Amino acid sequence: MKEPGPDHPIVVEPQPGTVRVRAGGRIVAESRAALRLTEASYPPVLYIPPGDIDGALLLPSERESYCPYKGRAAYHHLALEGGERRDAAWSYPNPYPAVAGIRGHLAFYPDRVDAIEAEDDPA
Repeated sequence: MKEPGPDHPIVVEPQPGTVRVRAGGRIVAESRAALRLTEASYPPVLYIPPGDIDGALLLPSERESYCPYKGRAAYHHLALEGGERRDAAWSYPNPYPAVAGIRGHLAFYPDRVDAIEAEDDPA
């Protein structure tokens, strides 16, 4: 396990506004409680609470991966009318303490869904 630090910073913070994930002509996730994870020089990733995702569309995948900063990731397929989108989302069921806030939240690969929209709500 590696700890985030000056050479590899990781920040988890609330994403303001509404986040929507669209795939197969429908909204598969919509949340006002998404988290934004910024890690080193990688593009930010939006993590959505499971209650804000259409769980009927998620199928567990056999795929797993490991990140020394976040822990073991589990993957999920999206089951849509137009076909299955394999390994379209991932989550960290038991993330390391530095990123504990993303526990159970799901993130979607931008190239495996039609759109990930983050809208700031008017103040």
